[in-house]
Amino acid sequence: MADYKLELKGICKSFPGVKALDNVQLSLRPGTVHALMGENGAGKSTLMKCLFGIYKMDAGEIYMDGEKITVNNPDEAMKYGIAMVHQELQPVPARTVAENLYLGRFPTKKIGPLQVIDHKKMYEDTAYWLKEVKMDFDPHALLGDLSIGQMQSVEIAKAVSHNAKVVIFDEPTSSLSDNEVEALFRIMNDLRDKGVAMVYISHKMDEIKRIADDITIMRDGTYIGTWPAAEMTTDQIIAKMVGRELTNVYPERKNKPGEVILEVEDFTSIHEKSFQHVSFNLRKGEILGFGGLVGAQRTELLEGLFGIRHIVSGTVKINGKEVTIKKPADAMKAGIGLITEDRRGNGIFGCLSIKDNVGVSIYNKYLQAGFVLNHKKINQVVDESIDKLRIKTPSMQEHIQNLSGGNQQKVIVARWLANDPDILIMDEPTRGIDVGAKHEIYEIMNDLAAQGKAIIMISSEMAELLGMSDRLYVMCDGKMRGELTETKEMTQENVMHYATQF
Repeated sequence: MADYKLELKGICKSFPGVKALDNVQLSLRPGTVHALMGENGAGKSTLMKCLFGIYKMDAGEIYMDGEKITVNNPDEAMKYGIAMVHQELQPVPARTVAENLYLGRFPTKKIGPLQVIDHKKMYEDTAYWLKEVKMDFDPHALLGDLSIGQMQSVEIAKAVSHNAKVVIFDEPTSSLSDNEVEALFRIMNDLRDKGVAMVYISHKMDEIKRIADDITIMRDGTYIGTWPAAEMTTDQIIAKMVGRELTNVYPERKNKPGEVILEVEDFTSIHEKSFQHVSFNLRKGEILGFGGLVGAQRTELLEGLFGIRHIVSGTVKINGKEVTIKKPADAMKAGIGLITEDRRGNGIFGCLSIKDNVGVSIYNKYLQAGFVLNHKKINQVVDESIDKLRIKTPSMQEHIQNLSGGNQQKVIVARWLANDPDILIMDEPTRGIDVGAKHEIYEIMNDLAAQGKAIIMISSEMAELLGMSDRLYVMCDGKMRGELTETKEMTQENVMHYATQF
């Protein structure tokens, strides 16, 4: 037992109607990165929340350096040297980087009879820890002025600042650029050299093969097994995760793009540093990919199309007829739907049920006498959505915040499918989703395109862009840099060529 830095034994956890963990185990060796893998809903994050004291486990034992410990809350976890970088960030955007780093544990000093916050020490220590993780942010900068990826980096610095013996990384790269991922891996390698044991939850196979020493796979809340990472192929990992062979991640295409449904001309943001003079078109039955690096303004452009961002010039035509879109309601009326990249921030209604999260887009369709909801019809739509998208939930009344990230994303997809838009914008549609669920999302996209629906897909995953797009636009620095129309043109080299044309 003492050969392991940390051990979890026989961990069980149930929620109403769901057994999330059933006799799960995990053993971490010091100075290693241990990948924890499984489909969405497999119980990975739940297991880590039990370890970190966010959830109280129903049964099981935790051992640190061979000694049994009890973790009742995150404060106790950190006292034992356990830190966690969460998948869903909880920043305080109106406060500084330093204040966020030391939230809940501000250094103090005595002035007369009073204990006050030692701001000088806090900012000096923050500068030290940022330097430790090779992040050159200003400790005095407001966190809200940073990008999502930079906020994630601050969270990593926060975990490292605890001098932790065990660090849990839950989908840490979901919002990071390639350069930020490289910085994260440098930090993790430094921690490994210092003997720190790390748990790394990710669905990105290339990252797992690069950084992991050991792999533990879970499925449906149970422990499947642990293997040395070097001995596992990607296909073997996937097969153990999903319980079946997954021969083609990208399904055979059924769609045949037709006539142009959407024309966007000279779209220009009110902000000079955002998208400028962008034009593009979209065809019926087409999956149109938008490529580019972080900061290319792809999301901002399509939010402008949806009426979220203000523009100073530009026209939109749908089926040859010019439409005016000043707010999302105008876009929805024109037959446009938007699945946002920030699932938690502006995708889900966390305190509401699955039924309400799906039904919110169709309530106007199912009114009786003008003001009474037809719950029978709404329940039917939601039930069909749960079955079609294989959403793992005990019932439609379950709060969406209790679902895994991937299942939350499926609920958002279900919301827009229920609204039946002609044009569906999907911004990072598979971020934080496992390979099995990705395949299901791709099948849905494929089926929609085969039905004549037009899809715009923003993706930061090159394989996804190339594997799912009929045609590709590439943006850089707010401008449209290139269009790739032929299969032979759609290569990683060509995408990167246009994506770096500043």
